[in-house]
Amino acid sequence: MRLRSAFTAVLGAALLLVAVPASASAASGRFLYEYVTVEGYEATGFLNDPADDQCFNLPGVGQENPEPGHSPRNRTDAWATVFADTDCEGPSFRLRPHTGGASERLKVRSVVFG
Repeated sequence: MRLRSAFTAVLGAALLLVAVPASASAASGRFLYEYVTVEGYEATGFLNDPADDQCFNLPGVGQENPEPGHSPRNRTDAWATVFADTDCEGPSFRLRPHTGGASERLKVRSVVFG
């Protein structure tokens, strides 16, 4: 009887381990930045819950816009590395999770998290 109870407990624990989903590979939170549209309007861009280890060319400040974004604010739970050029190339700067930010002097066109 004890052997059956022990076996049932071990089997139950194993099933729980299998049933727990693997952690998602995404930063939780929002990444924000400021930019001037091609029409000349000031705007705020953002990414919600971005995937880790994936380069994001920031909407509105890619190669179609001669002006890069600026003033990035990292409100995700992951480190963000911002880049001056598209495709996560060029000079870079790391922003800490939750409170990382920079002034309008930091120009950005792409970012990667993790």
